[in-house]
Amino acid sequence: MSMTMSQKILASCAKVEKVEAGQLIMADLDLVLGNDITAPVAIKEFAKFGVKDVFDNKKVALVPDHFTPNKDIKAAQQCKILREFAHEKEIENYFEIGQMGIEHALLPEQGLVNAGDLIIGADSHTCTYGALGAFSTGVGSTDMAAAMASGKGWFKVPSALKFNLTGKLSKWVSGKDVILHIIGMIGVDGALYKSMEFCGEGVKNLSIDDRFTICNMAIEAGAKNGIFGVDEITLEYLKEHHKGTPKIFEADSDAVYEKVYEIDLSKIRPTVAYPHLPENTKTIDEVEKIEIDQVVIGSCTNGRISDLRVAAKILKNKKVNPKVRTIIFPATQKIYLQALKEGLLEIFVEAGAVVSTPTCGPCLGGHMGILADKERAVATTNRNFVGRMGHPGSEVYLASPAVAAASALTGYITNPETV
Repeated sequence: MSMTMSQKILASCAKVEKVEAGQLIMADLDLVLGNDITAPVAIKEFAKFGVKDVFDNKKVALVPDHFTPNKDIKAAQQCKILREFAHEKEIENYFEIGQMGIEHALLPEQGLVNAGDLIIGADSHTCTYGALGAFSTGVGSTDMAAAMASGKGWFKVPSALKFNLTGKLSKWVSGKDVILHIIGMIGVDGALYKSMEFCGEGVKNLSIDDRFTICNMAIEAGAKNGIFGVDEITLEYLKEHHKGTPKIFEADSDAVYEKVYEIDLSKIRPTVAYPHLPENTKTIDEVEKIEIDQVVIGSCTNGRISDLRVAAKILKNKKVNPKVRTIIFPATQKIYLQALKEGLLEIFVEAGAVVSTPTCGPCLGGHMGILADKERAVATTNRNFVGRMGHPGSEVYLASPAVAAASALTGYITNPETV
């Protein structure tokens, strides 16, 4: 029986010749991830196993990024649990304030993700690393605890959807618009527990940052994972960031997909997801004049240097609307520093925006940008559920950095082509 790319990685890590959709397997893991919300729970469960050490102190990553710098006493206690466990178990990939970043931008940047890896993380957006040809997925804290002890994870092998990409994106259209377009097309359960495999000649026209964004939001369509094939762009990124040899897997030519979607990238318009689901999408041409109170540019989805460059290009020598609080979050310290060197931070501050240290902060309604009742935000984050960014009566509109920056200037959701 032929296999998809995801199935081949799972088969390899399970050390079996073949797997098929629906099969339950145990597989060796290349990396186990946790953050300051999920890892403390996993650490308490780990203690019950009676195991002295983690399976490999180089293959566990702990990133306190959700409520850091600590927003209150509870957050400080959570991070203390993480910190003490990391020091006690001599975990090499623990990232303290000053070194940390938003986990899904940080791990690839730090060279902890390679093509062909099998990675689990106690965070739903762990699927981000599929951009590099890895199988990565989110799990619960108890699964993380077991994985830290054993180095193994259990999987029900997913079936797959194939997205055949052709063409080239237009100006001001990015990976965020692509994934919002797809989620709008198939719905938030359109890929439930399936692999979303992206292929086709159009892939070469997507930057690695576009691919990170697309895979990041695969979970918003219910997917088990999102994944791109490994090409020259992937290998160039890995050469700069990872010391290991990529393990390249390709789907069999006769691999079975539940459905094949044809996506012409040139036809995709800037896209906005209305409250309160990522599937509630409209193209920018269909958006009414919706006034906003806040713009957030950042997160694990769109806080990379290319995102900040786009925002700076739009905001340069302009002022944000005085009624719009504009908050920008570089995803990692390295991105923050690069933005500083390129003069992007100066552009943001002069435009009237504020720039934060890397943190998940407002994305999950944690801190650094909470919305009040009846307030509206345009955000480059990945979810817009009820109350996601604060008060249950608030609204979050998901969009690209280009749309978000243009909207910050006008005070309402705006086509970047018009500013």
